Amino acid sequence: MKNEGFRYSDCPMHRSMAILGTKWKPIVIYALRERTARFGQLHASIGSISRKVLTTTLKELEQDEVIFREEFKEIPPRVEYSLTERGKALLPIMYELVKWDKEYCEISEHK
Repeated sequence: MKNEGFRYSDCPMHRSMAILGTKWKPIVIYALRERTARFGQLHASIGSISRKVLTTTLKELEQDEVIFREEFKEIPPRVEYSLTERGKALLPIMYELVKWDKEYCEISEHK
């Protein structure tokens, strides 16, 4: 987690944003909302994220116990990512953001 000072703040918004406060973290959480995915699948579904940023984002979300990283001892090695209970608890917030977007941020409004 980059915002270490926020982690121990008295403000709940500071603490929450220390976990969710990058552009990509909510997108990764939303991409994992109904499935388990491998790195390549996540990268393909998100599209515009670099591999390096996705790697960093996944590591930070795992450190914050929002996602679970399961490593399979196979040849070739396989890793899958899924939401923890803590991560699943964020889904209602993600769904509200989608609802807000549909109501206030339609693409047609910007044309």
